[in-house]
Amino acid sequence: MTTETQLLSDHEQARNRLWSLIRDIRFGMFTTRHANGHLHSRPMTTLNSKIEEDSSLWFFMSRGGDPVEDLTADPMVNLVYADPDEDTYVSISGTAAVIHDEAKTRELWSKMAEAWFPGGTSDADLALVQVKIIHASYWDVDESKLVQLLHIAKALATGERPVTLGEHAQMRLD
Repeated sequence: MTTETQLLSDHEQARNRLWSLIRDIRFGMFTTRHANGHLHSRPMTTLNSKIEEDSSLWFFMSRGGDPVEDLTADPMVNLVYADPDEDTYVSISGTAAVIHDEAKTRELWSKMAEAWFPGGTSDADLALVQVKIIHASYWDVDESKLVQLLHIAKALATGERPVTLGEHAQMRLD
C-alpha cells in the first residue's frame, strides 16, 4: 500500500468515525468570529446524510443574518456537537463559505427548512453554507455513569488522577 493510499484510507476512516459520533446529534453549535472580535455561537442543523469525500458539512442560513456576515469576513469557524446522554463530545474546526449550488440546495432541502425559508429553494434569504473540515477532536466515553463515578471516587480516595475514561482522539482532514 502506498503512502498516498494509506493517507486516503486514514481520511476515510477519520470521516467515518467522526460521522458515527455526530450523525444522531440534531443540532451543533456553529461558532463564528464577529467583526468586534467576539466569538458568537448559535445552534444549527447539519444537513448531511454523511460527511462528504471532501470532508464537508452543510448548513442553511439566512443571508441577512450575522453568521453569514461573520463567516464571509472570517471563514474560520468551529462546530461543537454534544450528546451528554451518550458522553460524546466533538469539536470541529474548518473553513466556511456561502456556496451557490442549486442542485445541492435541492438535494439538502427538507420540510423543516421550509419553516425557516418559506420561499423554498429559491428563497432570496436562503444561503447554502459549506464547512470544509480541517481538524476535529472528540471525546467518547464508553463506561457507564456508575463506572465513571467509581473511578472518580477512587481518585479522590487515593489522591491519584482518574484513569482515562473512553476514547479521545484528534484528526486532520485537510
